[in-house]
Amino acid sequence: MKKFLTVAIAVSLGALTTAANAASVDDNPSGPYAGLGWGKFDLKIRQLDDVGRAVNSVTDSDDTAWKAFVGYRFSPYIGAEVAYIDFGRPSDRFTATGSNGNYRVDLSGFAPYFVATLPLGPVEIFGKVGYYFYDVDTRVDFDAPGPDIDTSHSRSDFLYGGGVGFTVLEHLHLRAEYEQVDISNASDSNAFWLSAAWRF
Repeated sequence: MKKFLTVAIAVSLGALTTAANAASVDDNPSGPYAGLGWGKFDLKIRQLDDVGRAVNSVTDSDDTAWKAFVGYRFSPYIGAEVAYIDFGRPSDRFTATGSNGNYRVDLSGFAPYFVATLPLGPVEIFGKVGYYFYDVDTRVDFDAPGPDIDTSHSRSDFLYGGGVGFTVLEHLHLRAEYEQVDISNASDSNAFWLSAAWRF
C-alpha cells in the first residue's frame, strides 16, 4: 500500500506541474463526461456477516479496485455523477473460538454522486457525496473441519470524498481522489483512486 501511494503521489505531482504550465482556459465549462478509475480499497472490517462471536479477531485487508463512471457538469462548479464500483475481493486470516481460518469479502455496486468543484486555472479541487447501492458476498473458511459460511446481502451506504484534478488536451481530465465508505461493520473503509475522464 505504501508503494502504491508513493507512486500515485509522484505521478500526481508530476502531472500537476505539467498542468500548471498549460493553458488555463477551460474549453468545456459544462457538459457530459465518461471515464475509468483504478485504485486501492482498504476494508476496515470489525465483524463478519452471520458469524457472530465465533470470529473474535479480524484483521483489516485490501485489494485492487476499479470503477467506470459517467457524469454531467452543469457548470464549472456543480455536477452529478453515477459510477459502477467494484471494490475487489479483500481477504485475510482471522482467529476464532476453536478454529482459525480465512475470509473473503466481495463488494460491487452503483453509486450516484453530487460533485462540487473549485476551479483554480488548469487545476480543480473537488468534493463529492453519494450513496452506494451494492451487493456484498462473504466467504468464511475455517481451518478445522466444520461448516464453512457463505452469505450474500444487498445494502446501501453513504460515501464521500474529494481530490484534485486537471485537464490536458482540452478534453482529457485526470484526477486523484480519496473516498470514505460507511460500510456496515466496516465504517472506516476507504479507497484511493486515480482516474481519467473524457469531457465531451
